[in-house]
Amino acid sequence: EAAGFDVATASDGEAGVAMAEKFQPEIILCDLQMPHMDGAQALAIIRKSEWGANIPVIVLTNLGQEEAPRELKSLSISSYIVKAELTPSQVVARVKETLGLS
Repeated sequence: EAAGFDVATASDGEAGVAMAEKFQPEIILCDLQMPHMDGAQALAIIRKSEWGANIPVIVLTNLGQEEAPRELKSLSISSYIVKAELTPSQVVARVKETLGLS
C-alpha cells in the first residue's frame, strides 16, 4: 500500500481464491503454507479460470524451493521468493518488475 498499490489480503487459501475471483487482481502474491487450503491448491483453482489462467503470481513463502509442492511447477509462477531472503522494499521492486512498472 505504501508503494501505491491497492492491496487485498486473505487469511487462508479458500478466502484467497474467493477474493481473487471477486477482485480479479493484476498480480497475486501467495504463500504456500496456509490453513484450509495451501497455496498450490489455491493457485491450481485460480489457474483454471479464464481470468486467472495467465495472471502473474509471485510465491512469497518461508519454504525453500526444494520444499515446495511438486504441482507448483506446473502453475506458471512468475517468481519464487523466500521471505527471509528479501526485504519488503525488494518484494515491492519484484512486483513492479513483474508488472513491467520498473
